[in-house]
Amino acid sequence: MKEELKNLPQKAKEKHSENRKFFGKLRKKPPKNLDYLMSELHEKEFSKTDCLECANCCRTTGPLFTDNDVVRIAKHLRLKPQLFIKQYLKIDEDQDYVLQNVPCVFLGEDNYCSIYEVRPKACREFPHTDRKKFQQISALTLKNVAICPAAFNIVEEMKKNIKF
Repeated sequence: MKEELKNLPQKAKEKHSENRKFFGKLRKKPPKNLDYLMSELHEKEFSKTDCLECANCCRTTGPLFTDNDVVRIAKHLRLKPQLFIKQYLKIDEDQDYVLQNVPCVFLGEDNYCSIYEVRPKACREFPHTDRKKFQQISALTLKNVAICPAAFNIVEEMKKNIKF
């Protein structure tokens, strides 16, 4: 896995132009069965992918925290929401709550998340490859293929399955 993660940014960079063109076409003319296909590809990939071996998303990026995430996680940690924000979060250039630092403070050395049961929505949905109307998040997916080996593999399979 370490070797795969080491090579992933370069592999994603090599495929970036091809992927950008593909997603441009996908946005203009998404297949009727896209949501079904993405769900299938997502399930197939994650049946053989163990996120606990990787956790690259938690090591290299931070999720957005919604107000609901803040309240839920603060309650779990027995903190007032404002204290949780002060201790762990900052506001980014888009005025969203994000972690003050990466890797994620809640990620253990064993790649387990100490707040897994109450983790942010963005973490629960990552890498967003089974999302409805998938064609609408192409910019996000282009970023995620450089972070998540499973997302990279799903996009490669998607390009084999959808011909323009």
